Amino acid sequence: MSFRVPEASRITRAAHPLMGSDRTYGNNGAFDLESPEPGWRLLLICSDGADADAVGELAAWEHVSVHAQRGAKSRTPTWREMAFVKGLCWEAEDRVVQFHPRQSEYVNNHPNTLHLWRWKRGEFPTPPTIAV
Repeated sequence: MSFRVPEASRITRAAHPLMGSDRTYGNNGAFDLESPEPGWRLLLICSDGADADAVGELAAWEHVSVHAQRGAKSRTPTWREMAFVKGLCWEAEDRVVQFHPRQSEYVNNHPNTLHLWRWKRGEFPTPPTIAV
């Protein structure tokens, strides 16, 4: 299992002083790439759990946030886009999830953004394949 980022699409400090990064950040940073949905861009923020902000249990997860944008217009990513990002950042056999938390735990700092997570400390339990 290996987590990777779309290095050629990395947002640099020259392009965005706050979110920009370079290769020294490893698998952490912000990325801007073409969506499989024509005319749209995907904005990703990736973390391998080893970045300075990942403390405690957060370090046990790989994470990618995904936002779809076309100019000033934005929307929630489609299933096709989320599957595209999953394949871009993880291996085909890696188990990656999206969570629907308890309503009391909702946080929506970035509207139209979905998140992919992979647990790094062993196999994440899932229902039987026949049920999925």
